[in-house]
Amino acid sequence: MLFEFAVVAGILFGVYYALLGVGLNLVFGVLQVVNLAHGDVVMLGSYLAFEAYYAWHLNPLWAVVIGVVPALVAGGALYAGVGPRLARAADPEMLSLVLFFGISQIIEALATVAFGNNQRSVPASSLGAAPLRILGERYPRDWWVVAGVSAFVLAALFAYLYASPVGRATRAVMSSPRESAAVGIDVRRVSVATFGVGTFLAASAGVLGVFLLGGVNPTEGVSITVTAFAVIVLGGLGNAPGTVLGGLVFGLATELTQTYASTWSGLVPYVLLLVVMLARPKGLLSKSARVA
Repeated sequence: MLFEFAVVAGILFGVYYALLGVGLNLVFGVLQVVNLAHGDVVMLGSYLAFEAYYAWHLNPLWAVVIGVVPALVAGGALYAGVGPRLARAADPEMLSLVLFFGISQIIEALATVAFGNNQRSVPASSLGAAPLRILGERYPRDWWVVAGVSAFVLAALFAYLYASPVGRATRAVMSSPRESAAVGIDVRRVSVATFGVGTFLAASAGVLGVFLLGGVNPTEGVSITVTAFAVIVLGGLGNAPGTVLGGLVFGLATELTQTYASTWSGLVPYVLLLVVMLARPKGLLSKSARVA
């Protein structure tokens, strides 16, 4: 029974981890930069859920809807401001790392001033108190709600990528920016839109993460970015669909380890990451295997 519990929990957490990483991977796939402030945007999303529940007396899931426009606008405006400078830089990759590290530190400092250093949380009962019984085991209802909303947001993302003109242009830029520009795609406009979408995905993961990640504090951004990076490396850098596989593998590895060897639970997923990188350096779904 423990095995079944761990597998179901791993799948539920894995769907969430996929959402946690997909924004970071989308940005990397289009812009070829690692957004070191990704985890800090996730953290801000968690605080938005906290405020929605305690200050505005709303179901915290409303924070996903409330955050759509601000996240899209803020993310797009940020990249519109720094993108041209990155494009002109002699070493854009290094400059982007320094830039987003600085943004990460600024967000952390402002969050500390605004919310203090104490851990904040939203009660799981806000998503329903009664546990769900599956295969003879009882699971917290908030796990299922978070996994369901995560799956919905992921489905909406892939519908955007595969069914909208901007999404198709985004996939083209992910495949080849030069060829995309040659056929008339505005790569800069696609990059701005992608960063906005990535910011929204990160904020949405934060709204849901306040339940699965054990609350929120201003200093958690770095650890969240590391987790998201592990997920996307498992699935394949620049491979948005592969992020789903990476999230499921990461979630299953984490939950199985916590069930059978809890002392090592913080280490084993990253050992798995190293093994995958040694065996398949491009991730479980290499660039050549992705659907672009």
